[in-house]
Amino acid sequence: MRSWSGRMVLTLLLTASGCFSPRGDALPVHTFQLSVDGGFDEGRPVPVNGPVLLVSLPQAEPGFETQRMVYVTRQFELEYYATNQWAESPARLLSPLLVQAAGRTGDWRTVVALPSSIRGDYRLDVAGFSVQQEFLQRPSRVRMTLRSQLVDLNEFRVVSTKTFEAVAQAPSEDAYGGVLAANQATAAMLTQVTSWLHSCVRHQPECNR
Repeated sequence: MRSWSGRMVLTLLLTASGCFSPRGDALPVHTFQLSVDGGFDEGRPVPVNGPVLLVSLPQAEPGFETQRMVYVTRQFELEYYATNQWAESPARLLSPLLVQAAGRTGDWRTVVALPSSIRGDYRLDVAGFSVQQEFLQRPSRVRMTLRSQLVDLNEFRVVSTKTFEAVAQAPSEDAYGGVLAANQATAAMLTQVTSWLHSCVRHQPECNR
């Protein structure tokens, strides 16, 4: 009886110790950056007396405030890869890319990410940012969307608001294929947003189309 009781105690101790030990069979987590392939082209000359653009931190759409990579197999349902993630939430990864892209257009004396003590002439606000890999067709594709607003800080008025969308086909049906497509979509999105900003600061009709 004592021998049986001793074996039970030993088994429980080994089981408990196993619960607190790191698992050797855990799958590795892959972490990715949101970036522009090849970087940015050399910027245009900066106007000495040009306006200053402040860029607010982009706000994510609900369900996208996380580092987890989102995919969709049926409409309206968000799913997340288990072992693949972004280095930061996509909204935070987009922020420096927006600043860099706008700063190379030649439209602004300087472009500054908020928060900052620098006084600006315009402020770019971005909300509703989302990026998801859609397996609703083959090949899968990545869809990126955001809503932007440009505010004139000198006149205290909204210059324009616009919704943007960029879609890129994934080269493979997995998370890494989604990453490559997301980077293509990012490049297309930055082109759309900076073109819109250009038309707004130049007071062109395209600003409100």
